[in-house]
Amino acid sequence: MTVPDRPHVVIVGAGFGGLHAARALKRAAVRVTVVDRHNYHLFQPLLYQVATATLSPSNIAYPIRAILKRQANTRVILADAVAVNMFGRQVQFRDGEISYDYVILAVGATHSYFGHPEWEAQAPGLKSIEDALEIRRRILLAFEKAERETDEAKRRALLTFVIVGGGPTGVELAGAIAEMACKEMVRDFRTIDPRDTHTILVEAGPRILPSFAEELSAKAEASLTRLCVEVRKNSPVTSIQQGLIVIGQQRLEAATVLWAAGTAASPLARSLKTPLDSAGRVLVAPDLSVPGHPDIFVIGDLAAFLHQTGKPLPGLAPVAVQQGRHAAQNVLRLCQGLSTVPFRYRERGTLATIGRAAAVAQFGSLKLSGALAWIIWSSVHIFVLIGFRNRVRVFLEWVWAYVTRQRSARLITGHHERSGEPRPKKTGDSGSERGSA
Repeated sequence: MTVPDRPHVVIVGAGFGGLHAARALKRAAVRVTVVDRHNYHLFQPLLYQVATATLSPSNIAYPIRAILKRQANTRVILADAVAVNMFGRQVQFRDGEISYDYVILAVGATHSYFGHPEWEAQAPGLKSIEDALEIRRRILLAFEKAERETDEAKRRALLTFVIVGGGPTGVELAGAIAEMACKEMVRDFRTIDPRDTHTILVEAGPRILPSFAEELSAKAEASLTRLCVEVRKNSPVTSIQQGLIVIGQQRLEAATVLWAAGTAASPLARSLKTPLDSAGRVLVAPDLSVPGHPDIFVIGDLAAFLHQTGKPLPGLAPVAVQQGRHAAQNVLRLCQGLSTVPFRYRERGTLATIGRAAAVAQFGSLKLSGALAWIIWSSVHIFVLIGFRNRVRVFLEWVWAYVTRQRSARLITGHHERSGEPRPKKTGDSGSERGSA
């Protein structure tokens, strides 16, 4: 039972950072309120597998209330936070508000189309379950339409998939689509040959997976090439229209374009009236607080922490987890009348998978690739999934897909006529941090 006069800590966002902040306050003499626009925690590192029909949404989502049900000092409310009133010490929702003594903002990020918001309708990004289901629908529907199409040029366009962005999400999407088409769907159709699918990964920079060592980027590219993925580097996208993408000066007809090129911080950051970086992230103090407001902490994709390397930390789950725990500890120090301590990120490694039995892993100076890296990637992701049932189900789904070369989630959901229509603009999702070791 909570005690009303204890300090009230409001945590906005139940992604990796917010959830671990709440857990760190489990036995503290404070009242904790966790606010999220969804009633579930999303394990976003495996979201691409929902988008490519390997997993169902329930495999990677878990109810927030069930996660925190044993924390007597914690309650969960479903609300969409739109602003923070720093001087009134209130978090404002679309349909109300809540007062706080301390607040931890962990609302994540949304898609960034680099000044071209009109591209979103034609090239959906991957941040939420809704995004994943829409992408899966578009991918599977493209094959179904190609099976009926008699015009060769239109069929070629339907079997062309372009993924914009060569980071981990783009690499994983490209590998999964190519593997599904060229290895798993070969015998499913009578008119088309899925091996004719043209999967293109487009990267504006000189190499894919730029956060990895150069040799691992090269190995990842080689793995994609073996999966028949065409990798185009130094190739900025200049236009995206329905059924058409312009890469540099080349016009390419493609029915399915997916966006994995950039993120921007949640608009909630702007309500803080504090300096932001070019991506809209809050330039936090060394202790993760908002400068001049020691009662407000910002973590994860919403924070630009420049005090360790001179540039923002990567948008990875371990960064958010460590920051969530640290912010919670600093809140407790303030409650005890102590000064806060600076945050320092301890890197545990980075992983990315390229397909069945292929991945790259980097742990400091140790660099791995191939099957061993894939085993490590699989083990880490199984281990950190929330809920024993989810761990078992994901493990069994992976075994089934590996042995049978079939994906049990290959269902088209939604209305066929909706492809290409604009979708409502969404704010940042709380579980947006990508995973790593």
